[in-house]
Amino acid sequence: MSTNIPAQQNDNTPAVRDDERSAGFTRVPPHDREAEQSVLGSLLLSGDPGSASNRFFGEILDTGIVAEEYYQPAHTTIHRAICDLHAAGQPVDPITVADKLTKRGQLARVGGASYLHTCTQTVPTPANGGRYAEIVRAKAYRRAVIESAHRILEYAYREAGDEGEIRDLVEQQLTAIVAGTPGLHQAPPRVGDLYLDFVAETESIQDGKEIGLTYGFADVDMITSGMKPGNVTVVAAQSGVGKSTFALNAAVAAAKTGAKVMFSSLEMSSTELMQKIAAAEGKIALHHLTHQGGLTEEGWETVRRLGPELFETLPLRVYRPDGASLGDISSATRACARADGLDVLVLDYLQLVEVEQARNITREQAVASVSRGLKNLSVELDCHVIALSQLNDDGLMRESRAIKNDASVVIKIERPDADEPESPRAGEVDVVIEKNRFGPPARVTVAAQLHYSRFVDMAQT
Repeated sequence: MSTNIPAQQNDNTPAVRDDERSAGFTRVPPHDREAEQSVLGSLLLSGDPGSASNRFFGEILDTGIVAEEYYQPAHTTIHRAICDLHAAGQPVDPITVADKLTKRGQLARVGGASYLHTCTQTVPTPANGGRYAEIVRAKAYRRAVIESAHRILEYAYREAGDEGEIRDLVEQQLTAIVAGTPGLHQAPPRVGDLYLDFVAETESIQDGKEIGLTYGFADVDMITSGMKPGNVTVVAAQSGVGKSTFALNAAVAAAKTGAKVMFSSLEMSSTELMQKIAAAEGKIALHHLTHQGGLTEEGWETVRRLGPELFETLPLRVYRPDGASLGDISSATRACARADGLDVLVLDYLQLVEVEQARNITREQAVASVSRGLKNLSVELDCHVIALSQLNDDGLMRESRAIKNDASVVIKIERPDADEPESPRAGEVDVVIEKNRFGPPARVTVAAQLHYSRFVDMAQT
């Protein structure tokens, strides 16, 4: 295929390729001009590191798309300019890219600055930029298949070489095509290949070296072996019992060990989450932090101390999405993984997440889609997910079947004194490990110090 940038058309858009004009071409090679424009437009709209949509830029490049996969040579040139600016740590937008192309003497040949704005106007939403890139890559792969087939045909028609040479060429071309198939997987390993790794991991488990990240509660860690990457823990409770408190305590406990954590709340603001962390870690009554004049001088001193001693060093990110879609949460999670790595994602809570619902889809199917999406995300990013879920008044988890299927650990939070203030178990909370893929079900009792917005092991009371 020709890689020359064609002459300019009167409408100020890139001209057609030479191979489209060729009399020998009876078919136009597979391509999608609008998808190519949308990829470039998405990059141009999300290339400012300070913008809220910057995470989409990384997601597009994460698809593996390269300049050579565009069909239009002008698009190849624009993509290279974008990547060069990005590699130099400079912002990417129509102005900076136009300037880059001008310095290279290429701006007029790609359609001028106005064509860069045409690309941005083509984009329905940069959040789908990764999908547009996949379309472009799929078309490029089909063109590569066609080129390989043409090489084989041309060599066969020449009648040059012997059968062995023809066979070598065919094998070479077909091997290259199969190896480049998008999404092609290698054959899974044999169990014999896994044996030595299995023995080494078993030794680590027996020596107590394979405990996952802490939940912050000794007995829960012992029974579940902690939080492990690629797995999901569901924490379920009725409203007001303390599932958010439990999850936030776990997030902070894991972050204190150096784990990279993101807490995504669809209920609480960033300020509310910071108040809860400060209350739990500084032993400050939560209502003192949330009411006018509640903090004493001693309380203010504790808040000031928590800055350098905790907040400035804690690898914990708090995300309050503008919307509540699974796509937004997934994008933010991938952005965290790219920036620092990610070990734990906490989502508060499942039933509030929105999905694109087709007609006649049930609520249970919608929640199942969210649950499956979080499970896939945990595997893709090799992180642990804590997903909170609401319980009905009868104690059953809403849309429970799919949620339980995707979870490795299901924990229910129960307060025996919730309806009985004079209960002999006042101040106690049962952490009921209802499902445990790494051990037996169990019931662990912890102490509730809700005025500090925290639960603690009974031994600490």
